[in-house]
Amino acid sequence: MRFVILFGPQAVGKMTIGQQLAAQTGMKLFHNHMSIELVTALFDYASPAGQRLIGLIRREVFEEASRIENGMTGLIFTYVWAFDMPSEREYIEQISGLFRERGAEICWVELEADLNERCRRNTTDNRLLHKPSKRNIEWSNNELLDSHRIHRLNSFPGEITEPYYMRLDTTHIEPDEAAARIIAHFDMDK
Repeated sequence: MRFVILFGPQAVGKMTIGQQLAAQTGMKLFHNHMSIELVTALFDYASPAGQRLIGLIRREVFEEASRIENGMTGLIFTYVWAFDMPSEREYIEQISGLFRERGAEICWVELEADLNERCRRNTTDNRLLHKPSKRNIEWSNNELLDSHRIHRLNSFPGEITEPYYMRLDTTHIEPDEAAARIIAHFDMDK
């Protein structure tokens, strides 16, 4: 069992690369917007109810997916990690720990891309198909730029010491190539 966390700023390619990684490995993809879109159809994202339900859904999925007896070979999760907020690291450590305790191999994959490319990707058909909350393009663009300005969404060199970690600049590579590099780096084709 593998637990792969694809993290990086908005529109860096986490979901799209996750889709390719799932197709090439047979792992399941649980992109962060699967829980967000379900909950925000009913509750405001920032509301206490919205945040509680998103957290609850994710915890239950992680709890079930981490059980070896379910037969799942791996789970891919996507996340926007704000490195300037210590609680974000705690969250990533917590969910990784759940899988690690149950014998899973943990793979942290940090994605980065330049801001212009991310702004272009913010309106791609695949993104808008799977993330209805991003269909308000003006709001989505502003949210991307605001979070870029307010938070540090990529790590400093040497900041992450996780043994199964890689960093990948996706600015000029296609999602299938990114997935192939991840597979090769972690020797996932065994």
